[in-house]
Amino acid sequence: MAIREQVSGPGSASQRTDLNVSAQPTRYMAGGSYGEGQELMGLQQGAPMAAGPNLSVNPSDIRRSTVAPIVPLTAPSQRPNEPLTAGVDFGAGPGSEVLNLPQSQEKTLINVVEELIPHDTTGEISAIYNFLRDRGF
Repeated sequence: MAIREQVSGPGSASQRTDLNVSAQPTRYMAGGSYGEGQELMGLQQGAPMAAGPNLSVNPSDIRRSTVAPIVPLTAPSQRPNEPLTAGVDFGAGPGSEVLNLPQSQEKTLINVVEELIPHDTTGEISAIYNFLRDRGF
């Protein structure tokens, strides 16, 4: 089903685009209880839904060179010179800094109390937070 939408022109040539006629086709749902399919057809015809994006993919558009091949678990290593512990903070190889993960803030008492403030309904957590902040924690 080809979608033909109107495009508004500039200035005085502009037209309404909220009345575009493309819509999803009505579809019959089989397997429901008695009369449910007919009721759904009536609902679809009474309030047609807007057409969704065309997600069909042409196989010739996919470039195979950009997709990494799936490597079986039993295949030889693709990185034979890289230590097994690369990416972790112990053992040989680079640590977790090579993973480019967001740096987490060190958890301190005042950080934990601050995270609890949105859930405080009594105001006590806010008072504790202000006390700790004023004391330089």
